[in-house]
Amino acid sequence: MVSETPNLPVVHEALLPERHPQHDLFICDVADAVLKDVMPQMEHPFYSLSKKPETSVRRYEHNGQWLEITPSVKGLATIYDKDILIYCISQIMAKLKAGEKVSQRVRISSRDLLIFTNRGTAGKDYKALIEALDRLEGTRIRTNIVTGDEEQVDGFGLIDASSIRRKLGLDGRLLHCEIKLSDWVFNAIKSNDVLTLHRDYFRLRKPLERRVYELARKHCGQQAAWKASLEILLKKSGSQSPEKLFRQMIKNLAASDHLPDYRVEFDPQKDMVTFINRGTMKAAEPAAEAWMGALDPDIYGDARNIAPGWDVHHLEREWRMWLGDNEIAPKNPERHFIKFCETWFAKRGQP
Repeated sequence: MVSETPNLPVVHEALLPERHPQHDLFICDVADAVLKDVMPQMEHPFYSLSKKPETSVRRYEHNGQWLEITPSVKGLATIYDKDILIYCISQIMAKLKAGEKVSQRVRISSRDLLIFTNRGTAGKDYKALIEALDRLEGTRIRTNIVTGDEEQVDGFGLIDASSIRRKLGLDGRLLHCEIKLSDWVFNAIKSNDVLTLHRDYFRLRKPLERRVYELARKHCGQQAAWKASLEILLKKSGSQSPEKLFRQMIKNLAASDHLPDYRVEFDPQKDMVTFINRGTMKAAEPAAEAWMGALDPDIYGDARNIAPGWDVHHLEREWRMWLGDNEIAPKNPERHFIKFCETWFAKRGQP
């Protein structure tokens, strides 16, 4: 018997169902926001892959970089808790692209967040959201990982603070949250250290699958393929599983073939894992042309005062390239240029 719907896509059972295929119109801007993630967090194992609370201190070293993570008594932030940060980063990147002002404080609708991350919207889901905020705020990190053009060696949290608003009454329904991102995370966002993720990232059932996808996205990107030894992949994943069990999980992932964007192949003889690009990623758009307008000549004197010792014409070229890379058309170019010079000098000092 011939199927009457031969062209319907097959939904892989290894993926979670898409809980919100029809997004409410009032959150269409949230549903369409580009998924982003901070690249340093995709390179290093910041998050627990266990569903049980982890309270021991972790330390990792790799290629001269080190990372120490101290959880709170409520446990280390998990890779599922990270969904909150991905949501915040996505919204900030969308605002930056639109030329809007951004800050470290992000106010979010709890319901919008749950829908964006393909979660349920029952009472237990709101409770889980509060618990996730506690773990994100309580997890402390000390590292020498570079974000942008800075190296930070002091401690910080994944988020600095959170504020929660509830509806008074018997149900105590969560209305919205306000989150203050840490300086380190916000600096990475402003430096454009971000990558687009596949929407099905939120449909991956297992923590390890999410982590492996992150590593593939970071290292393979839009290349044809990327290879890594099982030993290196285990180290980068942050998994606490023994190598034998980790090997079996990778074999299962290769057999099920449901990882977004990449096909996974495992060579048992060489103990090598290969990620092959499926060609499903949208090609990176070329940077927009630099702003071609002319600055008011009087502004160069102000720029010299703001950034003493620097060639203002060099700064202007850097500024114009930055505008093009970030697709920004400034409404007040002179003010924008001065702000750029101020930030440039604050980061680099005198030449």
